[in-house]
Amino acid sequence: MSTDAPEREEYGPRTRPGPYERGTDGPRVVLVGVDGTRTSERAGWYAAGLARRQGAALVVVHVSPAPGLTTLVPGLDAGEVQRCHDELTAELRRECRRGAEELGLPVTFLRRRGDAYAELRAAADEFRADLVVVGCSEQAGHRLVGSVATRLVRAGRWPVVVVP
Repeated sequence: MSTDAPEREEYGPRTRPGPYERGTDGPRVVLVGVDGTRTSERAGWYAAGLARRQGAALVVVHVSPAPGLTTLVPGLDAGEVQRCHDELTAELRRECRRGAEELGLPVTFLRRRGDAYAELRAAADEFRADLVVVGCSEQAGHRLVGSVATRLVRAGRWPVVVVP
């Protein structure tokens, strides 16, 4: 990871409605996991629209695999993989900043490293998320082993929306 890129950035306005204002009976914090795939992009826009309509804050979490995992695969250049993850993170940051400005939405962007399920769960607890939004997995093996979305639903700690 680049040393100049912070793990957490906030964009957009910081004002939030009072506890008894109209339209605030829904979630106050919506957390969405993004990884650059088509379904996670749709999940991000769904979560942003929901947060905007509900007057909620949006927390966008991007989880990169731990750097040690890439060194275990023979023939894989760990440095190149890391550069690709850094470029993806930078692109996701730009999209979050642009979306926050366009929608007038308070957005917090987090970059985490490690297991996607564990990091999303930790971020949801940290930000006291009222709702977690993720895209459905497009990998065939997840039907047998279980996807991040399935594991979040089974945890039963927050309402989880899985966007196709």
